[in-house]
Amino acid sequence: MGPLHGYRIVEIGAIGPGPFCAMMLADMGADVIRLDRHEAADLGLKRETRFATLNRGRKSVAIDLKAPGAVEAVMRLVRSADGLIEGFRPGVTERLGLGPDACLRENPKLAYGRITGWGQQGPLAQEAGHDINYLAIAGALHGIGRKGAPPSPPSNLLADMAGGGMYLAFGMVCAILEASRSGQGQVVDAAMVDGVASLMTSVSGMYAAGLLNDERGGNYYDSGCPWYDSYETADGEFMSVGAIEKRFYGTMIERLELDAKTLPGQHDRARWPELRRHFEAAFKTRTRAEWVSRFAGHDACVAPVLTLREAQGHAHLKERRTFIEIAGVPQPAPAPRFSRTRPDIPTPPPEPGQHTGEALAAWGFSTDEITELKRARVVF
Repeated sequence: MGPLHGYRIVEIGAIGPGPFCAMMLADMGADVIRLDRHEAADLGLKRETRFATLNRGRKSVAIDLKAPGAVEAVMRLVRSADGLIEGFRPGVTERLGLGPDACLRENPKLAYGRITGWGQQGPLAQEAGHDINYLAIAGALHGIGRKGAPPSPPSNLLADMAGGGMYLAFGMVCAILEASRSGQGQVVDAAMVDGVASLMTSVSGMYAAGLLNDERGGNYYDSGCPWYDSYETADGEFMSVGAIEKRFYGTMIERLELDAKTLPGQHDRARWPELRRHFEAAFKTRTRAEWVSRFAGHDACVAPVLTLREAQGHAHLKERRTFIEIAGVPQPAPAPRFSRTRPDIPTPPPEPGQHTGEALAAWGFSTDEITELKRARVVF
């Protein structure tokens, strides 16, 4: 019974950030009905449905949005929904007859969520793109990577999931809350470039103050600084170091068995390469497990670099149940945590159309209406 229990969301099925947003809302207890294509698109990523973890927690209706009668069926859902999520290029839902103007006429309090890479307007609005492209244009990718090396994409976490799906989820909740007071719905235009730029707010301030420069791998948090980086251990594993504050830095130096008096100053940029060599040599003297033991209980901001499998078995994350298992698939648990309205364990990802009759009935369709929609090949 999560904090969004009782809220209803229509999700027009897509990939990536849209489903991540819908998953977040469903994880928090919202009733999300996912409208899947009646014929799944071939994305070249063959896997069992239970591994499509972004689709967990929802009921799936398979539908042909171009079939006669499909628009009216979706509008039936919209009339009793608090929000709708779509992830097409600008103008597609308008051409389908499911654009924001049409939906808001049916439900004036609707939060109409749109997730794109470039946004609904602008010179690039109709261009294709992926996570790495949005990071590149927003100024984030340039600073990610080692000195002298090309920019390195950080998986698809920053633009797709954080700058896209998470910002859309935040926007949807904001719009739904506002509608509860004003009685008026609105469009939430979540662009991944905007989200990435927003995530860069702190970096932008430091850049404006002259504390950061355009040199990749030459700043505090981009591997340029020796006390904010990862170091190889004797067994070929790695330890992460984030000893920014003076007291944490001092503890790290002590646990590494280095003599602070003989080392370059922590903030002496000119001698950072020399300081780094000391750290590299020190970390190579013990295995990762030995370093974990040596730093345990000491505030030095030093932690092992774990694989995903190792993270799922880490004692701290196990005690917090940071990872759970759904349909035999380990995956992150719903976040954040709530003291009273604790979300249920999400249901497994559905097969497209797995709940067509059940879900439509729960949203007010009669048995005869569902039968007719199936006969007319609107839903499957």
